[in-house]
Amino acid sequence: MSIHVDAFCENPLEKEKRIALTFDDGPHLVTPQILAILEKYNVKATFFCIGKNIETYPEILKQINERGHLIGNHSFSHSHFFDFYRKKRVTRELHATDEIIKKNIGKKPLFFRPPYGVTNPSIGRALKITNHNVIGWNIRSMDGIVKNEKMILNRIFKRVSPGSIILLHDTSLVTVSVLEQLLLFLQNNNYKVVSVDKLLNLNAYEE
Repeated sequence: MSIHVDAFCENPLEKEKRIALTFDDGPHLVTPQILAILEKYNVKATFFCIGKNIETYPEILKQINERGHLIGNHSFSHSHFFDFYRKKRVTRELHATDEIIKKNIGKKPLFFRPPYGVTNPSIGRALKITNHNVIGWNIRSMDGIVKNEKMILNRIFKRVSPGSIILLHDTSLVTVSVLEQLLLFLQNNNYKVVSVDKLLNLNAYEE
């Protein structure tokens, strides 16, 4: 992910058992179930939201914010062709998503996660204009592809370490099933879940 732009995929300097949970592709009808589990365990996460989904579910976006979670930009269209877009179109997508987020929660995000984690020179040039920090991950749960809960959990359990950023999706019912088990594992192993801004010591919103 860092070939064409600087991306934060973990905090390698983290000495304490602190990690961040991130959720992609919402807001979605599944998102409130994710929020309920996070609230039960008093955990704050970061949600990378798609502009067109915010148009469909603005109230769910507001719920994410009201419950104290961070919201980042995940493009407007999440198109399969996003990495073929030229600088101008990428910039337009990022600005449009920023605007709809700000319209709903009153804050402009400074975090961006490219669709599929793909970066290229056009995205790099667009980011010089939009000034977002790119947030990647170092643990991909595969919850958007794999439907076997045990496989997803084992994949995370084997890889988790201080400073990790875990990629999950708030669009998948299997994620609802694994999330509580994951939070219990982290709790039992003395991991503290923090939001990405705290893990990386970066501002999440424009001041």
